[in-house]
Amino acid sequence: MARAQGARAQMALAFETTYGTPPASGFTKMPFASTTLGSEQPLLNSELLGYGRDPLAPIKDAVTADGNVVVPIDAAAFGFWLKAAFGSPVTTGAAPGPFTHEFRSGAWSLPSMSIETGMPEVPRYAMYSGCVLDSLSWQMQRSGLLTATASLVAQGEAIASTSAAGTLADLDLQRFGHFNGAITRNGQPLGNIISAEITYANNLDRVETIRSDGRIDGADPSIAALTGKIEVRFADQVLVNQAIAGDPCALTFAYVLLSGESFTFTAHAVYLPRPRIEIPGPQGIQATFDWQAARDATLGRMCTATLVNDIEEY
Repeated sequence: MARAQGARAQMALAFETTYGTPPASGFTKMPFASTTLGSEQPLLNSELLGYGRDPLAPIKDAVTADGNVVVPIDAAAFGFWLKAAFGSPVTTGAAPGPFTHEFRSGAWSLPSMSIETGMPEVPRYAMYSGCVLDSLSWQMQRSGLLTATASLVAQGEAIASTSAAGTLADLDLQRFGHFNGAITRNGQPLGNIISAEITYANNLDRVETIRSDGRIDGADPSIAALTGKIEVRFADQVLVNQAIAGDPCALTFAYVLLSGESFTFTAHAVYLPRPRIEIPGPQGIQATFDWQAARDATLGRMCTATLVNDIEEY
């Protein structure tokens, strides 16, 4: 009997026309490092008395389908996760490319996806329909593999012994690395950065109506949030002075490949808290800023993600 191994697992993704209904075609093979996406239905213990010390049979509770997917930040496939986070982009460019895809925050509605995870050894193919992206986060640092974590809320799970995704479109994987990253503040390079964290959250509101199948009716986006953390070597008072004054700045996190592909994420109005500056010992002094972004009055949005590649449309 074959045993399931993560090395042979596959993931396919397609955007839905109708929430909760997987499309018949149009699935794309997605690169991923790990996933906790799944469906669970807990059991409720019986509270009834009068039948002895041994309990009666438990009762099934509502179904919960959600989880995280860890994906590489690359020049092609990452655009699908950006579309899930922000909605369809504004795309410019002409064939054969390059094309510039600009994803903007603030959309009132978000697209839903169908995601299938496959374990061909068993075989087991799980189709998660009605997937809406709750949050997208990643870290910038000096070395290591560059990945992002996408947190999803799904409507339900359907298990089959054969794939329902059909013929998969394949994408060329062109990964960005930490070596390709840079951070700027108001257009100027920001030095002495040890690490940075970025989290964009849609703060989904699950529509938990009464249904015979125990599933949710939807996941509606609420007030978005863009937060993060930057850890810096304390070399000047620029960031501290901004925190004290309460003024916003624009922070841009960018990755560029030598072949021309790029990913740029700009938080247009970032506010910094006043940090505690500690002297822990003889080593260098570091400061941590837990920043948060807000809507920029001039642009009318909180952030913009720009992906430049040879993909014509997402």
